[in-house]
Amino acid sequence: MEIKPAGSRPSTKPPADYFTGAVRQDPLMETPAPARARAVSVTFEPGARTAWHTHPLGQTLIVTSGKGLAQSWGGDIREIRPGDTVWFAPGEKHWHGAAPDTAMTHIAIHEALDGNHVDWMEKVSDAQYSGQA
Repeated sequence: MEIKPAGSRPSTKPPADYFTGAVRQDPLMETPAPARARAVSVTFEPGARTAWHTHPLGQTLIVTSGKGLAQSWGGDIREIRPGDTVWFAPGEKHWHGAAPDTAMTHIAIHEALDGNHVDWMEKVSDAQYSGQA
C-alpha cells in the first residue's frame, strides 16, 4: 500500500502548446507498471481549454466544480457541470475546458498504451470555441 498525502505533490502549469488560457494541474495518481492509469485534477479559468487531442485508450472526465464545455471533432459543443462524467473513446479527437464566464475543474483519467497517454494536435481556435467555426 502507498498513500500520497493530499498536497504532497506540487501543482503544475501545463505546456502552453497544449492549452489556451490559465490552467493548473494537480496530480492525483500514476500507477506503476504493469498498471497504466493516470488521474489528474485540472482547473481551467474562464475561457481556458485544451488543444484538440486524442487518447490511445480513451479518457474519462469527472466534473467536480464550475461549468465547462466539451466537443468531439465534428460534433456539437456540450455543456458539462459538476457530477457529469464524460467518456471519450480511444482515438476520439476532442477538447474540453471552462465556459467563457465560469471556471471549471475536472478529474481526468486515462491509461497509457506503450507509454503514451495523449496525442496533442492543433489548438482550438476562438471561432471553434465559440461555436462559430
